[in-house]
Amino acid sequence: MARKRSFDRAEVVFHEGDAADAVHLVTRGRFALRVVSPLGQSAMLAVRGPGETFGEFALVAEGTRRTVSVAALELGETVSVGREAFLGLVRRHPSLMDVLVALLAERLRYSDKRILAQQFLDADARVRWALLELVPVYADTDGVVPLTQENLAELAGTARGTVNRVLREEQERGAVALERGRIRVLDPDALADRVHGLPQR
Repeated sequence: MARKRSFDRAEVVFHEGDAADAVHLVTRGRFALRVVSPLGQSAMLAVRGPGETFGEFALVAEGTRRTVSVAALELGETVSVGREAFLGLVRRHPSLMDVLVALLAERLRYSDKRILAQQFLDADARVRWALLELVPVYADTDGVVPLTQENLAELAGTARGTVNRVLREEQERGAVALERGRIRVLDPDALADRVHGLPQR
């Protein structure tokens, strides 16, 4: 019942406002989740990599619309499962509903973390936090996060100048190495030690 789909770099999977009709499981590559303000400003909310999913809310209720836009950051593949197909499978295997609940719970946890970061961290700490959130997504690249400083600024909700300054400070400390169009994280523990302000939960 799953449909395999391939995407070129920068190819859009779906747009914010499209009909939500399927969930996607990433099998290769990374995908950026973005929203656009009424003034046309874009903000990257998250990056999903192999083994992760996006579009889960399509399985929850009929007639819903996409709340984000998703595009491939590199050559990528997903397998997509439509809502009706998934519900038919759940009728035969009710325990699969636990999978959906777990997926939605993970999305809620991530949303909570973003809210806490925006509420309690200053701009410098948010840059470090956003970079640390990307490390597991790029776990197979030997610490290399192949995103631009503009991308990181979107994730951190701050200006590119702030990102540049923080990354240069961390490079001087030996925690990261700045390479052309990408960031190599050398010491994530040191970065984490300098993220202060999040309440203990």
